[in-house]
Amino acid sequence: MSSSVVEARGVGKTFGTGDGQIVALSGIDLQIHQGDFISLIGPSGCGKSTLLRLIGDLVSPTTGTLVVNGKTPGQARLDRDYGIVFQSATLLDWRSVQKNVELPLEIMDFPSEERPARAREMLDLVQLDAFADHFPWQLSGGMQQRVAIARALAFRPSLLLMDEPFGALDEMTREAMQQEVLRVWRETGTSVVFVTHSIPEAVFLSTRVVVMSPRPGHISDEIVVDLPRQRDQDTREQSKYFDLVIEVREALRKGEKGGGAL
Repeated sequence: MSSSVVEARGVGKTFGTGDGQIVALSGIDLQIHQGDFISLIGPSGCGKSTLLRLIGDLVSPTTGTLVVNGKTPGQARLDRDYGIVFQSATLLDWRSVQKNVELPLEIMDFPSEERPARAREMLDLVQLDAFADHFPWQLSGGMQQRVAIARALAFRPSLLLMDEPFGALDEMTREAMQQEVLRVWRETGTSVVFVTHSIPEAVFLSTRVVVMSPRPGHISDEIVVDLPRQRDQDTREQSKYFDLVIEVREALRKGEKGGGAL
């Protein structure tokens, strides 16, 4: 079996508010192996993004244990074991595309003479090497997200966390970006945790779809996506793909019936 990249045991998260406490997550048990592409899907407010942020040490668990690359999430963050891509590309408009990709390398004190070559390598990976000297405001939304992916991969993390990165894109651009991220995933071998509200997107991208219940969020089902890793537009027309979409949809409905109130 492949090595474990993320391991959660009994993980829960409670937030304090002026009206009391909100239990966002409860009893999360999850194991992610090297090379997995895991999509987290569930109704709004079920804690998908919270779970992603726990893995990324943006918030801390209230209960349970969470291990990333054999370390605490805090240590994994310090060791730059993962990159994060959000729904907004959050690029710096006053820096060129290449300088945006170089930013995490600067923060990590990566040798200055090696940064340009590494950035160019990542831009070539996302097929944007010809736009290295452009500025973010000169790019389309999809191209900006590709720059964000290149930036997140610049220091070669073993894990990529993606929080609805294509949610703001039009349908055609979104489908193109799905194929792009699959290509990058195959070429780098990076493990991916991907938050989405789209059932077809989750099935198209993943090796496994993790279905979450309404709040307090817990994992109600895990569905193995046994499609070939090499996927294209024809994959979306295959009966197996449609069967898996239906299976995930039914698992969501079952989870909503058995979950708590939104």
